[in-house]
Amino acid sequence: MSFVLDASMALAWLFEDKRGPIEQAILDRAKIEGATVPSIWRLEIANVLHYAILRRRCTAAFATANLADLDRLAVVLDDETNRHAWGKTRDLAHEHRLSVYDATYLELALRRELPLASRDRDLNRAAGRAHVEVLAG
Repeated sequence: MSFVLDASMALAWLFEDKRGPIEQAILDRAKIEGATVPSIWRLEIANVLHYAILRRRCTAAFATANLADLDRLAVVLDDETNRHAWGKTRDLAHEHRLSVYDATYLELALRRELPLASRDRDLNRAAGRAHVEVLAG
């Protein structure tokens, strides 16, 4: 897999007002090369779409169709995410003042020595400080 994909980037692909040229380029890369995600990724995506439906930003049909599209990508769930939660991930969250959820992406990128694709400014800054290549949107 070519990079670690965070939920903010994947969600930008779903909403036209959030997708720019950088997000489109990363989506195109994911279609060709695939991506790696921590085990919380699907939960984060589902949670955002759940609230988008409640706020009438999208319909349930929109969410279902887009989840099917994301499912067709070569996205590999990391099976070691939980093993690092109470150690390295928690330490990274504290060191970089991130949520533990965001720190899971940084921990995975560091462990796998992969770039990180994110739209989250704080996470991208932390990745830069940790010498992780950032594919930013």
